Amino acid sequence: MTPDLKRLLLGTSLAFAALSPCARADEAAADNDMLLQADRAVYDDKTKVVTAEGHVEIDYDGRILFADSVTYNQNTDIVTADGHVSLLDKGGNVAFASHVVLTQKMRDGVMQGFGALLGGNARMVASRAERKEGRYTIARNVAYTPCKICNKPGQRVPTWQIRAGRVEHDQEKHRIKFHDATLDAFGVPVFYTPYLAEPDPTVHYSSGFLLPDVGSSSANGYFITLPYYWAMSKSRDATIEPMFTTKGGQVLEGEYRQRWNEGGMWLQGSVAHNPNGAISESHTQYYTHLFGSGRAALDDTWSFGYDAQLSSYDTYLKRYDISQLDRLTSDLFFTGEQGRSRFSISGYFFQGLRASDDNRTFAVPLPLIEYTYIPLEKVAGGRFRLDVNSVALTRDTGANDQRMTAEANWQLPTVSGNGMMWTFALDARGDVYHTDSLYEPGASHYQTRGLPYAALDWRWPFINNFGSRAVVLEPIVQLIGQPYGGNSAGIPNEDSQNIEIDDNNLLSFDQVPGYDLAVSGPRANFGLRAETRFESGYAEALVGQAFRLKADPALTGIPGAGFSGEHSDLIGRFSLKFQPYIDLTNRIDIDEQTGNVQRNEVYLTGTFGRSATRISYVQLAQTQFTPTTGLPARQEINAQVDVNFYRNWQGFAAIRRDLIADQTLDTEFGLGYEDECLGISLGYHRKYTADRDLKPSTNFVLRFKLKTSDSAIQPFSLFPEDVFSYGRP
Repeated sequence: MTPDLKRLLLGTSLAFAALSPCARADEAAADNDMLLQADRAVYDDKTKVVTAEGHVEIDYDGRILFADSVTYNQNTDIVTADGHVSLLDKGGNVAFASHVVLTQKMRDGVMQGFGALLGGNARMVASRAERKEGRYTIARNVAYTPCKICNKPGQRVPTWQIRAGRVEHDQEKHRIKFHDATLDAFGVPVFYTPYLAEPDPTVHYSSGFLLPDVGSSSANGYFITLPYYWAMSKSRDATIEPMFTTKGGQVLEGEYRQRWNEGGMWLQGSVAHNPNGAISESHTQYYTHLFGSGRAALDDTWSFGYDAQLSSYDTYLKRYDISQLDRLTSDLFFTGEQGRSRFSISGYFFQGLRASDDNRTFAVPLPLIEYTYIPLEKVAGGRFRLDVNSVALTRDTGANDQRMTAEANWQLPTVSGNGMMWTFALDARGDVYHTDSLYEPGASHYQTRGLPYAALDWRWPFINNFGSRAVVLEPIVQLIGQPYGGNSAGIPNEDSQNIEIDDNNLLSFDQVPGYDLAVSGPRANFGLRAETRFESGYAEALVGQAFRLKADPALTGIPGAGFSGEHSDLIGRFSLKFQPYIDLTNRIDIDEQTGNVQRNEVYLTGTFGRSATRISYVQLAQTQFTPTTGLPARQEINAQVDVNFYRNWQGFAAIRRDLIADQTLDTEFGLGYEDECLGISLGYHRKYTADRDLKPSTNFVLRFKLKTSDSAIQPFSLFPEDVFSYGRP
């Protein structure tokens, strides 16, 4: 369609509209025709000028203009609008102005008293703005914020905003550039820069610098981090974060993330240079670490993955607050799943960071082969399961051994007419071991064993209702018939060193984890469970004990295991939940012979709105202490309080104390502010313990997070784009 014909159609529709006091022309002759609606419209055929007044609405090529009065010159294609002007573009952005002159089908123009709504909540106001090429908005004397603005007295100042002498908004690249910019927080100027750039609120990911963390540490001195975020694509990104310190040298940390269908990967690594390393603080040291995880599906059945945790130096991760782990685990695995059956082959590598660890004695399981077969159909009316497990363990110092295990289990659950629940189980297991002698290099031997048992599980729940409350009382009895023996001196104990009877394994046919150590002989487990439920939560209690016809030397000789002679310790658990306010759990282990508490764990969480209190008390007896497993006796209390004392302001404090040594281990407190647009926190952390070259330390950290209204962290740049390149949305 020619321009003359378009003008003719427009003139015809406007001439028709002028005949009525409340006129409208809404015939759409073509996709690019101008549609106009107004209270009054006048068309001058000689000058080709259309004048519309009163609730004017124009739709031109997908752009919509609202104003009190509009003048349109068909010869020059210029639209002049006055009074409460608003312009909606194809991207959903809305601009406001008092006076607007538009050209090029309302794509370009000049606006006085400019204001714009970008994306969902971002706002920009300026004294004057110019629109070019249908994509650039250039504004003068600008204030911009991506935050929501509350329309209440005293709350109309945005959490943060940028004031600039000149702003360029590129709507195709979705990027906003600020020149001569000042960052205000709570209406107070806090930072100035001659150049600043960030993505507009429509962008969900974009490259750029993130705000730095600053602080001080008695171990590393003053420090600052300068993270840079690189958005490679919708499914890949990376973060590079250098840290500079006055005493601890420099650290360069990087992170890479990628997602794909049915999987993804994550890698985090670092390299550090410390000129004041070692205990003497006079040796130059270099450190590295690598953490990561990955999963990938080969097809509907097979997948593989990995987990990585490696560090070149024992105290490196804690020195720079990268991680507080003191045992690292890496693995590589290949898995197939079909129906309820599963096959897996994997390998593990362990690294100990404790002062007592000797990594030469740590076994390397490679390969570890696991196969579980569970048919979908019942077998002889019951549930059947077959497990095959094989592992080869090698180490630099100590014995090497291999194990092959096969176990078949069949269970038949039934419910009698009076509500009794019966489960009958048959189990048969066989093991083959090959072990290199620890004391005779080159010597080796084979060892076999068989471990069958028959078991019966009986439960009879009694239920009664008291108004809206349901009360359940359930006695539980388990009887296991099994031959004695099975723990020969020639079988190494590699995977069953941490044995502890508790509320999780008390009522089970096999109470020992792993395969190497076995529970044998006739025995019985007794328990009583009580539960009541009400509208706002529930309470539950469990108490029980395990009995044997005679003591098993393999179990009673393990400190902290909970087995003493012909019976176990008395095990109990109590839980109380008043959702969402109170969550209390108490787990206890009492030595029946002495009355001493072997283990007592109390976990209490109280929540009220945005305030919360978390208190935990842990008392543990010494477990079997070896170079690779076990812990000494422990009695510790840990408390943390978060208080939302005013709107978005939060105070927090925490303490961890060793009651046996009568020593405080850690303290922490701080102040923070966080809403949908801004996060600020100032924290203090004091660590009172030493670990080799790590002395007791004190840290102060100040963190800022600028966020858009959808809680995405805002990347930004202090340099023009000819210095750094940015990923595009």
